[in-house]
Amino acid sequence: MELALVILGCLALLFFTFFLFKFGFIYFRALSAGVHVGFFNLIGMWIRRVSPEIIVDSRIIAVKAGLDIAYDELETHYLADGNVISVTRAQVMAAKADIDLSWQQACAIDLAGRDILEALKTSTNPKVIDVPDQNINGGNAFITAIAKDGIQLRVKARVTVRTNLSQLIGGATEETIIARVGEGIVTTIGSSASHKIVLENPDAISKNVLSRGLDNGTAFEIRSIDIADIDVGENIGAKLQTDQAEADKFVAQAKAEQRRAMAVAEEQEMIARVQENRAAVVLAEAEIPKAMSEAFRSGNLGVMDYYKMKNIESDTDMRTKIADENT
Repeated sequence: MELALVILGCLALLFFTFFLFKFGFIYFRALSAGVHVGFFNLIGMWIRRVSPEIIVDSRIIAVKAGLDIAYDELETHYLADGNVISVTRAQVMAAKADIDLSWQQACAIDLAGRDILEALKTSTNPKVIDVPDQNINGGNAFITAIAKDGIQLRVKARVTVRTNLSQLIGGATEETIIARVGEGIVTTIGSSASHKIVLENPDAISKNVLSRGLDNGTAFEIRSIDIADIDVGENIGAKLQTDQAEADKFVAQAKAEQRRAMAVAEEQEMIARVQENRAAVVLAEAEIPKAMSEAFRSGNLGVMDYYKMKNIESDTDMRTKIADENT
């Protein structure tokens, strides 16, 4: 019995020493910061696979800022794979900036994958978004649009936005803002009668785009849209007219070639018909001797009649040759 008691005492001392070295520093750190945490609570966190260091540090941050965030809420967010330190700091920042942000809302934003601290910074200090994104094409990216007179304009804009915390969960990101503003700029320029009007009043683009409510359904609130740069590009209208004229020329050439081919085909057809008619004449002429022979046999044609007919043919040939020579 004495040996058993000694062994139990040694085990108890060993466990006490282990937990003292493991959680003693955390316990005294919380105690020195004026934050109450039970030693057995630290052991319970360790058993529940919750980091006592993170929970105690978050609690210290909250208490020092005058916030009362319970240990259960901190542990719940930790077990949900949330960033407890980040959310606690966001609560402190919101309290200092007088922003209405509940613990549940902050946790939901963090679990949605959004950077809650960055969102709060943008809410208090608006950020500028380049339209289009200047990380593309080495900072030489432009929004190109064509006015009704066919002149191309290249535009750069800067959009000042602040975070809309109420729509941060499920709201569209910066890419949507860039796409919508770009679409608004293209529509505004495209509806302008002349590019000169746009160059004279570039602020009209900002006013027209801003009045469209492009931040609906996004995680941001658009504060202003400023035209940073606007340049004149190519004369797209003239280029299109030139291309159209070239296309019309090719169409006309194709139609002319078609007509020529039809004429050639018709000419060949007429030649074939002439040859066909000549063959018919030759065949008809071949029937004449047969008819004359038959007339001689039947007595319908005499020798003197035949001589008269030959004289007439000779006279006719002579007259034809004389006429051809005179011509």
